[in-house]
Amino acid sequence: MRPLTLVLVLGLIAAAAAAEEPTMDTAAVERFAGLALACVHHEYPNKIAHVMQSDEDLAPPRELTPAFYGCFDWHSSVHGHWLLARLARLHPDAEFAGAARKALGRSLTAENMAAEAAYLAGEGRASFERPYGLAWLLCLGEELRAWETQEARQWSANVAPLETVAADRIATWLPKLHYAIRTGEHSQTAFALGLILDWAEAAENEEIVTLVKGKALEFHLEDRACPLGYEPSGQDFLSPCIAEADLMRRILPPAQFAEWLDGFLPQIPKDGGADWLPIGVVTDRADGKLAHLDGLNLSRAWMLEGILSGLPNDDPRCPALEAAAEVHAAAGLASVTGEHYEGGHWLGSFATYLVTDKGK
Repeated sequence: MRPLTLVLVLGLIAAAAAAEEPTMDTAAVERFAGLALACVHHEYPNKIAHVMQSDEDLAPPRELTPAFYGCFDWHSSVHGHWLLARLARLHPDAEFAGAARKALGRSLTAENMAAEAAYLAGEGRASFERPYGLAWLLCLGEELRAWETQEARQWSANVAPLETVAADRIATWLPKLHYAIRTGEHSQTAFALGLILDWAEAAENEEIVTLVKGKALEFHLEDRACPLGYEPSGQDFLSPCIAEADLMRRILPPAQFAEWLDGFLPQIPKDGGADWLPIGVVTDRADGKLAHLDGLNLSRAWMLEGILSGLPNDDPRCPALEAAAEVHAAAGLASVTGEHYEGGHWLGSFATYLVTDKGK
């Protein structure tokens, strides 16, 4: 990366952190919104995880899931809609905002949500998009609930029944889950539980709050010496170790979290350096799986910031966490270009999550 580009990106991050409301460079806002607008109703190419019981289940994506059929796959479509809702809410007067609201209005109708709920209820789909896509669906619902306009309230009401289906799926599945899922991709539980907990607290759903906190403590309270040196795997977009710490900072009070982190990630130095956590290297951004590592850099950045927010302000590890977050953010944001659809259909959401401080 050229020094000027790095300076601009880091300046963008600093500006976002300094403001009361998260703010972004206008060009970045337009670029991220443009990526989502280009894909939320772009049906093909499409990767569907569709269990068929008969020939009657054969249909194009727009008929199977009439709201979330774009952006290559269901979960990317869901968080593409979340991106549009978040940016349009935070930047209502931006040039893209009208197009974002139009796209949301086209997708988030009561009829479409009823069809989405019926699809989820179909035979053989109990594990559909569990937990990643369901967690993002709840994140979308949380964002709409925070948007105080008449049309957003209507969209929120339309999405609410699908939120209920997603929450019920989590409530049925999570008590039966005996082990945490510690992968770097969609099945990981730590990242999904963080999103689900944020939604449940905003929605004042005490049943899900209690369930998620209880499972997180059951899975992770006694974890020690996470093998951070084994990360990343070749197609990770989430860090198993960093995501777990980002989940636990939501649950433990600062002093207890600091003590837990001592045992869980003893690798974090106190010298303020960033080289304890090298960035993920992408060798081919036209390869969808290899491009996952751009997402890893972005998600690590916001998770490191989340960990920082859960520690006491005088914790000696804070400078090293901040330094690593800045390096990962710079590398990740520089990759969000839309040059290749393999990354363009989803990286804008990860970039938006980072720069709008959603994870803090």
